[in-house]
Amino acid sequence: MWNIGDSKDRTAEQDDIHARRATSFGAEAAAYAEHRPDYPAAGIRWALAPLGGKESPVVLDLGAGTGKLTQGLIAAGAQVIAVEPDDGMRAELVRRCPGVTAIAGAAEAIPLPDGSVDAVVAGQALHWFDLPRAFPEIARVLRADGVLAAFWNIEDDRVEWVAGLKQVSRSGASLPPPDKDGALPAHPLFTDFEDSDFAHTHRRTAESLTATIGTYSHTVVIPGAQRTALLDRIHAYLRGRPETADGEFDVPIRTKTIRAVKRAADSPL
Repeated sequence: MWNIGDSKDRTAEQDDIHARRATSFGAEAAAYAEHRPDYPAAGIRWALAPLGGKESPVVLDLGAGTGKLTQGLIAAGAQVIAVEPDDGMRAELVRRCPGVTAIAGAAEAIPLPDGSVDAVVAGQALHWFDLPRAFPEIARVLRADGVLAAFWNIEDDRVEWVAGLKQVSRSGASLPPPDKDGALPAHPLFTDFEDSDFAHTHRRTAESLTATIGTYSHTVVIPGAQRTALLDRIHAYLRGRPETADGEFDVPIRTKTIRAVKRAADSPL
């Protein structure tokens, strides 16, 4: 698995790129909402399973963005509170998820009372958190035996054309790939993380998949001329592959999902 959120092996330049990418999404909020994939219902059910089928659990969507995961949680019967630091992303969430409580805040300073939610989830966001500061805050707002879960939609590069797409999509702001053999994040306030993969797909065309990649942080933060050249290269690649040249196609996705449970105060490690 990955050393998610671990920056000890990054250079100062890579830390700067990481910080710029983390705050890049607001300007692309509408495109993000239009083009990013949702999350599979099976993965959401698995993430919340430790709650034992509790009816209408209160779930905090942390780093909620434009509400991609929020919508799946609502469909699963959850009462959702969305916390998102970026004004543009949060405004798009409110537009797309009317009635959801959406609050400005961050994983390191969650604006909710102690013990107020049954679960905290993060979609495509945990790797942006300062985990040593975020873990105690998450544990604080969770009720006893509450769940922490995180999701990542990852294009399945075991498929040849997807592997090729990943190569042509790299930019000057791309960071080294994470260590897939590294440890899952861990903290004494939580049980050991479990992980599972869920098959998922995203229906796209060459044009809309190019637009999707245009919402990725490593394409947003580069200079305009480089961004145009990169997106042109991606589009040309997709138009040149028989699998993606014409009409709609399914992008194969693996939704990596991890979950842990808040430890009781007197629980042994």
